[in-house]
Amino acid sequence: MQNVTLKHKDKNSIPVEAENIKPDVFASKSKEEIEDIELWYGKAPVKIGELFDVEVEGSDSTENVKIIMNGDFSRMKRIGQGMSAGEMEINGNVDMHCGCHMAGGKITINGDADNWLGREMTGGEIVVNGNAGYYVGSGYRGEGCGMGGGKITVNGDVRDYLGEHMCGGEILVKGNAGLLPAISNNGGTITIEGDTTMAAVEMKKGTVVIKGQLDELMPSYREEGTEEYEGETYRKFTGDVNVSGKGVLLVK
Repeated sequence: MQNVTLKHKDKNSIPVEAENIKPDVFASKSKEEIEDIELWYGKAPVKIGELFDVEVEGSDSTENVKIIMNGDFSRMKRIGQGMSAGEMEINGNVDMHCGCHMAGGKITINGDADNWLGREMTGGEIVVNGNAGYYVGSGYRGEGCGMGGGKITVNGDVRDYLGEHMCGGEILVKGNAGLLPAISNNGGTITIEGDTTMAAVEMKKGTVVIKGQLDELMPSYREEGTEEYEGETYRKFTGDVNVSGKGVLLVK
């Protein structure tokens, strides 16, 4: 097992591109080697050792690396981008694109996450013990497929466009979601335990479960009685008929 602890020295006002902070890059490296890894601080490169106090215990392969980050990372983007294995525990808020393109492993965020959390991820797990921003599990601008696998759990609220263009995987929101969750979905499962508005517009495939209040149910869905899901009974709708969709929308 290899444990790496990063303590943020000072909150940065200039955005940092932090895609090199992940188990894949840190595996088997010493304290000095990790301190020497470069990130981008605005337009200039910066070494991890300039931004963080670094502690390393042990040395191991990627799947046995755990990174613990302590501090405020609300101006630090792309943490965990593309990680394939291992574990990250982030004790603080994170900026955009955390866990994007993730293929495996687990990220736990003990704070809030900004926009595009887990965008286009294909595997692994992200848990947010706070709130998350716009486009959780979505595809980036111009992409036809967002999240394709894995699981995202947000224990608070999320903002608009949850799971836009989602093609697979699972998203669980234990609070409320903003406007248009599951827009243009083509697979996967989204569960919202709180309230939301205008869900599943132009959904072609996939399942959306809403346990709270759904405002403005789209008229392009057919009601087809009720369905049991995980021990509870829901009103069942199918559509979106505007796109010949075969998605399932379950509303409590």
